[in-house]
Amino acid sequence: MSEKLFQKPKGTADLLPSVQPIWQKITAIAKEIFEHRYNFGRIDTPLFENYDIFERTSGDSSDVVSKEMYDFYDKGKRRMALRPEGTAGVVRAYVENKLYGPEYEKPVNLYYLESMFRYERPQAGRMREFHQLGAESFGSDSPFLDAQVIQMAIDFFQAFKLTNLLVKINSLGNDASRAAFRQALVDYLSQYEEQLSQDSKVRLKTNPLRILDSKDANDQKLLVGAPQILDYLDQDSKDRFKQVTDALDAFGVNYEIDEKLVRGLDYYNNTIFEIETQDPKLKSAATICGGGRYSGMVEEFGGPDTPAIGFGIGLERLITLIGEVEERDQVDVYIVQTDSSVSAFANLLAKRLRETFHFSVLLDYTNRSMKSQFRSADRTKASYSIVIGDQEVQSKELTLKKMADGSQKKVLLDNLRIEDFS
Repeated sequence: MSEKLFQKPKGTADLLPSVQPIWQKITAIAKEIFEHRYNFGRIDTPLFENYDIFERTSGDSSDVVSKEMYDFYDKGKRRMALRPEGTAGVVRAYVENKLYGPEYEKPVNLYYLESMFRYERPQAGRMREFHQLGAESFGSDSPFLDAQVIQMAIDFFQAFKLTNLLVKINSLGNDASRAAFRQALVDYLSQYEEQLSQDSKVRLKTNPLRILDSKDANDQKLLVGAPQILDYLDQDSKDRFKQVTDALDAFGVNYEIDEKLVRGLDYYNNTIFEIETQDPKLKSAATICGGGRYSGMVEEFGGPDTPAIGFGIGLERLITLIGEVEERDQVDVYIVQTDSSVSAFANLLAKRLRETFHFSVLLDYTNRSMKSQFRSADRTKASYSIVIGDQEVQSKELTLKKMADGSQKKVLLDNLRIEDFS
């Protein structure tokens, strides 16, 4: 039988018990920061959605739709797609469940922690099945909310003691400003069309702003004299962006304005941002969070005119930064059995310790030697061991051994108290 037959698909990972503590920590910190401090409620959306949800919101010229989508036809010949990003599904849920109704406090704040799927080349911190923590806020156009949302992302990273963070921020302006800049950029780049990379030639017709973040060296040379987006902001857009940056200054946020920042999806307007780290563990993959304001998407799904802002955090990159494996909680008690004849008593003792004291308890079910069982007690970092033999079964007297120093005490089972394990 071929060894490759049952290997996991390329770009996916098995999340083994040894790495689960870090995922649990991420979930716990997200709950503390997002839910408790900022009053964002958790939402989970389906793993797959109708294909046109992502085509409509991401834009059919985006890499997500044109190159990276995992899509398929179901048995009813409906075209479906595994979710490549979180925003579209959350917006669909917001509209379908009428969360814009008067009974809901505004803004409506939602966050998610889910698997995403994109067909791209696996690399450091980037997988084909990956996990994303994201947040979306609906119903307020306040620039102060922009700053608060950015600060929320920073608070999350700082909870993991990440300090080398830089916020890159830009404004795409309102619809009129964006349209004016788009036309100016097209006029400028059209004179160099034959020199552009193949991807940029396509984008010139479909989504010219994406050329600004082209990775092609020659494209970047051509962009040196290109129009700057901040020069095309109308006064309202300029005033709004200044309010955002003033609020970030007041918060003490480390940021820089990056006029080439456009983000990869078509739905953004006004404030957009990315959070970067210079940590060498990620090599060239420095962006660990990205997002911004978007308008029009709620209306695309049949909802009312609703301003919104959100961001996404790639968790595989975060884990690369903070370490893939953390120490698991140690076992409280390991029950060592002399032989299989005492297994029934040992089993009941384990049940009692779990129910009465809420202890983590391990015991052997493979009839290994006592020496092997004690090795397991050491390996699992058990705080105490209890040896069960015929004598203990008959007398109901237990010997508690503190593994750290080898000290022992004898206690009758009926007199066992939690203080005996301190």
